[in-house]
Formats: sequence, structure tokens, C-alpha cells
Amino acid sequence: MTHQKGNLMRTTVAVVGGGYGGIAVAKELDAFTDVVLIEPRDTFVHNVAALRGLTDPQWTDHLFLPYDRLLTRGTVLRDLAVRVDAASVTLRSGTRIDAGHIVLATGSAYPFPAKADTEDSAAAKSRYHHTRQALAQAGRVLLLGAGPVGLELAGEIKAAWPDTSITIVDPGPEIVSGGYSGAFRAELRRQLDAMGIRVILGTRLREQPPTAAGTAGTFTATLQSGERLTADIWFRCFGGAPATGYLAGDLTTARRPDGRLTVTADLRLAGQQRVFALGDITAIEEPKQAGTAVAHAPVIAANIRTLLDGGGPLTAYRPGPPGIVLPLGPHGGATYAPNWEEQVDPATAAHIRQHAKERGDTLLAQGILGAELTSQLKGEHLNVGEYAALLNAA
Repeated sequence: MTHQKGNLMRTTVAVVGGGYGGIAVAKELDAFTDVVLIEPRDTFVHNVAALRGLTDPQWTDHLFLPYDRLLTRGTVLRDLAVRVDAASVTLRSGTRIDAGHIVLATGSAYPFPAKADTEDSAAAKSRYHHTRQALAQAGRVLLLGAGPVGLELAGEIKAAWPDTSITIVDPGPEIVSGGYSGAFRAELRRQLDAMGIRVILGTRLREQPPTAAGTAGTFTATLQSGERLTADIWFRCFGGAPATGYLAGDLTTARRPDGRLTVTADLRLAGQQRVFALGDITAIEEPKQAGTAVAHAPVIAANIRTLLDGGGPLTAYRPGPPGIVLPLGPHGGATYAPNWEEQVDPATAAHIRQHAKERGDTLLAQGILGAELTSQLKGEHLNVGEYAALLNAA
């Protein structure tokens, strides 16, 4: 397809955003229709491994995977969607793409280093390397936020530099808020304590640190409790924001005050027949994780195929129970999976039960997988092979 300023030929499907859900749905659609995947970054960014890519130089290149072999029929267009209405996508370059169907997959922004904050992969790699050098010289690290990112970053730093002092501060009453069990949090706290990572809950800093996040510079900050903390570098581990500011026309009615989009059971925007949304930008009450976005993709692809074939009953998406795989470095962490036996084959389930029995592991009965199984599930490999295969970049 030739792209030029002004109107383009009508495309069957425009997928806006090339993150986890975007590449999954584009690949599914590519099998049976014309698709244009619109993404401003020059490569796919494997954010699941971003914190390992910060602390381990051998992992940094694993974060950035090319798009050029993702689609066989369709097109990956490097550009930014600045306006999307019910029938077209207008790009930063001035191009407008008229679309028979639109899939919104723009995800969310998050502070560095959990997500790269530049569209250019070379610049992103440079920042990860530069920040790693600063971390290597830092004896004391302050992390603001005791959610999954804060805990995972703490684990990665400890694995790389065991003598580094790490303090996590969060105003909430517990770590990893959400629909997880107390036993799951207790296991994480046990491991954090064993690693010497201090967690301070129920308070916050009285003032913003004087240095920029991720920048070397010793400072002392005061908690609301009056305690003073000295650190050589700090990171913001909270504050994700859905990227939906490009909506225009009737689509804006689906946008909630928090920026997320109200969708129907079949993942269409409320009030729309041909516009779908997936992943972090949806207002579905479920964890905003890569796997969740990927799970939306086959539902949307099936529904678009039904519509292209002339209509019929559409497939409904059903959120699963709360679950999370939370590594604390390559060999630590815990997994909350109350229905884990339903998600694996019988042989794997038998292996996991036998493994737990041999080790006297009582966590499994509570739907929790401990450090060793968490390492096998995610901590050692961080799913890089799975997404490299999806992009045909393996």
C-alpha cells in the first residue's frame, strides 16, 4: 500500500498501537483481512523485561524487537495517531487512513524505567545504559511505590548489586494493592525482608526529591512521619496513565474521567459498531497486564471476522480471576494464581503438586506459587521468547 498525504485507500482494519495487544490482534487479523498497524516507535518494546534490561546489560537489547516480520499481508506504519473518529485515523504526518474497522490498542504511559519514554530504540537503549551506570555507583536507592513495579525493580537491583540499600515508600496500607490474598502479600514481604529491602507503608515524602527520577545525586528527604531518608538515586514506581487523548467525535463519549474507555462485552466502544478497544485503555475491572491485553486480541479478531462475514452473534470477553506473576529478581518472587490448575495441562499440574510436596510447600494450597516456580514461569526468561516468536523475530 502506498501512503501519502491526504486520504488513503480505504483499509479494512486500522490497529492503533503496536504494544502487546496491538501486535497480537494485528497478527490474528492479518490471516484474513487487510490491516494497517500504526505505531510511532521504531521497534516493539518488551516492557515485561524492562527492569531486567535496566540492571543487566545483557538484557537491554532483548527489550527491542523489530516489527518487520510481524505481518505477511498487512502493513506496519511508523507514525502517531493524533485523531481517531469512528471511521478514520489521522496521523502526525498529516496522513488520514479511512478504516472499515478500528482497533484502539494504545496502552498506557508509565514512568521510566518500567517503560521507555522515547520512540527511538537507540535513544532508549542509551538511557537504560546511562541509568545503569548511575545505579551501579549508588549505595542507597529510594523507590516510591510498593506496587508490582516497585517490588520488581527492588528485586532486580538487589540481584545485580546485593550490597545496595533499598527503601520502598508507599502511602497505601499494603503492598501490591488489588484483589490478591493476604498470604500472597505475606510471602512477598517475607522474601523482601530476607533480601534486606525495607518497605515503609502508610506515609509519603513531604516534598519531591530535589533530583530528577533515575538521576544520580545524593539527597535527604523527609517522610510525613518525620523520619529522614538519604538516597543516592530514586525512581517513581507509580502513575500509569491510559493513552486515549486522541479520541474525537462520537468516540469521546466512551472516555471516562480517568481516561479509560467504556467497552461492551464484545470489546466495542460503547455506542460504536466498528470501533474496538483492548488492553490498558479499557475500563474493564481486571489487572492491566500484558497477558490481559493479549487475551483481548482473539475476541476482537473473531468479532471483526464475524462482522466482515455479514454479522451474527459476537463473542463476549470474560475477565479471569485476579492473578499475577511477580518476580523479585531472576530467582525470587511469588505468583498469585488461585485457579492455576485450570490454566495448565494435567501433566504440568501433577509436576507442580509433586514439586510442592517434596519441598513441604504449603503455599500451593492457597493458590500461591513460590520463588522457584515463579522463576520458572517468568523470572528467569521474562517471556522474551514468547513475544519474539509472536513477532517472528525469534
